[in-house]
Amino acid sequence: MADVTEFSDGTVRLERDDGVARIVLNEPDRRNALSVAMTDGIEAAIDDLEGGDTRCVVVEGEGPAFCAGGDIDTMLERQESDAPTDDAVRHIITEIGRCVKRVYECEYPTVAKVDGPAFGAGANLAIACDVTALHEDAQIGFGFREVGLAVDSGTSYLLPRLVGENVAKELVYTGELLSAERAEELGVVNHAVPDDQFEAKFSMLVDRIASGPTVALRTSKRLLRSDFATLGEAIEHEAGAQAAVLESEDHAEGVDAFTGKRSPEFEGR
Repeated sequence: MADVTEFSDGTVRLERDDGVARIVLNEPDRRNALSVAMTDGIEAAIDDLEGGDTRCVVVEGEGPAFCAGGDIDTMLERQESDAPTDDAVRHIITEIGRCVKRVYECEYPTVAKVDGPAFGAGANLAIACDVTALHEDAQIGFGFREVGLAVDSGTSYLLPRLVGENVAKELVYTGELLSAERAEELGVVNHAVPDDQFEAKFSMLVDRIASGPTVALRTSKRLLRSDFATLGEAIEHEAGAQAAVLESEDHAEGVDAFTGKRSPEFEGR
């Protein structure tokens, strides 16, 4: 049975079961928009994972939407109250942007389960994860232009690294909503999965990651996210990191399993 913890008065739910932690955005009536409560809850959930036995983190949305992006109600309130622009910018940087950055920098392998719309900052939340699986009926888009805004919450960093600068600019300029098939074709997401296979294939993906050598995967994630200037610099950092991984129990198990011609049973240590 999963261990469940709620944050921000239930706005975010953290479910932990056998090394898999699920961060569930839990405001379906608001399409899981990134309100202050939602972003605080996501960050609190990630903080709660530190020092535990987590091996893989899933980010998903409760209800028909993954995440509708910025909170439109907050935008309307700001306009109606004539609140200072600085307040809105502060919200983008210190709440939404910080939340996306926290997901991106999470030390564990992360997988986004997108079985409903992911728009704007919500799309950034999805692609901030290491692997993204998109339901065949879901859409993802970076249509900040539709509400008269420039990109924010990390789009200018995350999107070009997935699809290249030219494609990123076209997606932003046109505000195109991508079907699952189109998103997979462009490389915005890793997998576009048919409805009748979605739950099974997603579970297989998460189980495969969670059953891996956790110390090695976390180290690989850190290396893959580094901006090395040269191949030589990358090799040097990899060698330094590998020194610690060589001392792990999972490495010993991997070598023993390989020489014994059996499947390894990693324990995450």
